[in-house]
Amino acid sequence: MGRRRKGRPVSGWVNLDKQLHMSSAQAVNRLRRVFNAQKAGHAGTLDPLATGILPVALGEATKTVPYLVDAEKEYEFTVRWGIATSTDDVEGEVVAENDGRPDENEITRALAQFIGVIDQIPPAYSAVKVAGKRAYARARAGETLALAARPVRIKRLDLLACPDKDHAAFSVTCRKGTYIRSLARDLALALGTCGHVSALRRVRVGPFSEKNALTLVKCMDLVHIAAQTEGTIAEHRADAAFDALDGLLLPLTTALDDIPALPINDAEAAHVKMGRSIGVISMADSAGPDGYEAVVMLAERPVAIGHVTQGRFQPTRVFNL
Repeated sequence: MGRRRKGRPVSGWVNLDKQLHMSSAQAVNRLRRVFNAQKAGHAGTLDPLATGILPVALGEATKTVPYLVDAEKEYEFTVRWGIATSTDDVEGEVVAENDGRPDENEITRALAQFIGVIDQIPPAYSAVKVAGKRAYARARAGETLALAARPVRIKRLDLLACPDKDHAAFSVTCRKGTYIRSLARDLALALGTCGHVSALRRVRVGPFSEKNALTLVKCMDLVHIAAQTEGTIAEHRADAAFDALDGLLLPLTTALDDIPALPINDAEAAHVKMGRSIGVISMADSAGPDGYEAVVMLAERPVAIGHVTQGRFQPTRVFNL
């Protein structure tokens, strides 16, 4: 018999606005403790020196994380011209300096070459694995790394402002695997200078944006307020706090916006939960020779994710809700 998990079987997404100087793992662990959740995970690492959107999955929502990792992302970042660092951000040591300060027109003209599918070399201090070990671990050990370039997709790159001659602010929309630090480094080189990221904020991950984002402080304040207003009985205070927190959760299906949802009935749901395939109304316009992926729903409740081929749905991930 497996060991029973500690915590509550709460499921859903938290649209977390991660604070500065906190790792993604630290943010997830703190949030899991606040919610007293059995399971938690995040969709896309955000550097400690970056702030912004870090979608955190609780409970059964962790089964939908892969569908969000590949989602489109938006960042706003500032480049400091004339100084290159070992980490391509403010944390590293200065490795080069020059007097190059591009003007607004020069910057605007250079942006086009970074839009579309481009080859990008990850920063030496990155999570890319080199011979089974993270690049940042090898770099910190003093190794000189020659990382291979890899293709990344950048949909949009705009200049937002040039507040002074040393800095320029940008907005970028990109896909999985894009390193903003590398983008800043390469843009500076294309402009005949050097540079590093001095500020970085992620403003969107797929359907998660700043509009309904929550900070850890907000979550903890809500717990405190709910507990105070409920009275003095400890059990009632805890229930009120968790009710307040659970009201912040976004549905498990938030990460599944891009795949079709198919309705099923109680009898079909019972079969799906046992891993059996069921017949469904196929979406002919979506069904190629290999079918398509879908989520089956019992009223408003997701039952499973799976594959539809020739009118039959085969579950691959079943939700225990």
